[in-house]
Amino acid sequence: MIKSEKLRSFQITEGSDRAASRALLFSMGLKRDQLNKPIIAVVNCFNEVVPGCVPQREVAERVKKGVREAGGTPLEFNTIGVCDGIAQGHEGMKYSLPSREIIAYSIEIMLQAHRFDAAVFLSSCDKITPGMLMAAARVNIPSIFVTPGIMHAGEHKGQKLTLSLMREFIGKAQSGQISLEELHEIEEKACPGVGSCAMMGTANTMNCLCEALGMAFPHSATQFAASEEKLADGERAGKEIMRLFQEDLKPSDIMTPSAFENAVKFVMAIGGSTNAVLHIPAIANELDIPLNHEIFDRYQNVPYIAKINPSGPRPVEDFHSAGGVPAVLKSLESYVDQACQTVGGVTIGQIIEAAEWPDKEMIRPVSNPIADNSALKVLWGNLAPEGAIVKKSAVAENMRVHKGPAVVFDAMEAAIEAVKAGKIVEGSVIVIRYEGPTGGPGMREMQQITAMLMGTGLANTTALVTDGRFSGSTRGPCIGHVSPEAALGGAIGLVEDGDLIEIDIPRGVLNLEVSEAELKDRRKNWVPLEKKVRGVLGLYGKVKPQAKNGAVWD
Repeated sequence: MIKSEKLRSFQITEGSDRAASRALLFSMGLKRDQLNKPIIAVVNCFNEVVPGCVPQREVAERVKKGVREAGGTPLEFNTIGVCDGIAQGHEGMKYSLPSREIIAYSIEIMLQAHRFDAAVFLSSCDKITPGMLMAAARVNIPSIFVTPGIMHAGEHKGQKLTLSLMREFIGKAQSGQISLEELHEIEEKACPGVGSCAMMGTANTMNCLCEALGMAFPHSATQFAASEEKLADGERAGKEIMRLFQEDLKPSDIMTPSAFENAVKFVMAIGGSTNAVLHIPAIANELDIPLNHEIFDRYQNVPYIAKINPSGPRPVEDFHSAGGVPAVLKSLESYVDQACQTVGGVTIGQIIEAAEWPDKEMIRPVSNPIADNSALKVLWGNLAPEGAIVKKSAVAENMRVHKGPAVVFDAMEAAIEAVKAGKIVEGSVIVIRYEGPTGGPGMREMQQITAMLMGTGLANTTALVTDGRFSGSTRGPCIGHVSPEAALGGAIGLVEDGDLIEIDIPRGVLNLEVSEAELKDRRKNWVPLEKKVRGVLGLYGKVKPQAKNGAVWD
């Protein structure tokens, strides 16, 4: 059998001039008949550092089994991954968002250099899934995603635990509300096994979004990690990728403008991570679909229908039992484009038709929503003329409208020390700047400071505004992605201690109550904070990525 010249892998396996390429492939144990078949990449993220990556080693074996049984030749390679939970609260967090770009570039290099015909992506937490989606869109060969599955929730004194609550217990220990002994007991119970963390943080938001986009099978995002169900999902993906290959169904056929609109509406309806506001535009950018903050503003009318931890007490496993992503899509059936295709060979409409929805309290019908408007909110004003983002669903009612004096810090660490020292007056607005994509560089998550505000009770009276970003597990009056950022001359760089800041989340307002004349005078004397940075952070900062466009390295 001679391979069709239409196959990309023909370029490395066929013809006398490819004898050296074949010799290298034979050196790894491949046989000639295997080279005559489509060569399928198994793009893994397995490592022993990230809990969501650990189960993907076994899943990869099942994917390869499925590929072989369906007539393909699978070859596996890995990319990097950062655990945002471990990287929190120190310089390492600056590397998380740039890692998304490195993941995308590294996969692009492997897929293009070795001329794979199709790919199965074994994604995971935080920046891994969006980075892989960017790569799949960029290379645009038939692709399927197998997400890692979720971690079981922990339990302490009858309360279900997730990592977001774990961090709040740290604040309680530091303020003397619980003992260090109890904190140590809780930390051993919070994460009882591998998988993506049990809350609707960035990992599960993006994995559910992958399903809503049509790039993963129905229900797959919220299956338990390392379960037989998840392993079967991997084997099915190995078989289905051969069908996609035969049909030449590419990511660009699935991730259409309508599919991205579906994904945005899905995130708005479930109170997903604010990091989705960065990742969705970045993925769409690979397909020349221009998206920014405005698309999230456009769909503010999508009802909020699922209150999942950290916005509420119930973890993702309860969301799965309630019907998961298909049930949300069924609730939103009048809002979404049902004609969109998916990798499973069915349309979004067919998924909606088949959806089981046993718990209409956990996942509400749009006729009985938690709120009439979406869970995320875009704020605008003279402090954020290009937009800022807040997870409205995670903000207490009493803090949705707030005005207070600014307390300004040029780095998260300084703000943390001020909270520890009891220097933050209730009613203030903490401003943390020079933490954006360019100014950080890297746009760290402000998770440590936000957890301290919740744990100490300050979040009941005190807001946080930053050009950095937040963890998907963040709760409280925390406004991020302020654009333009300080390093690019944004008004946040001109704020001084004592300036009044107006926050009105229902109206979508973020204003600095300083006259334009005064701001003009301050700008004359403004000098941006410069940081000497080398390596990957230096390269990332030099391209001046902007939050409003997904902070892409482009």
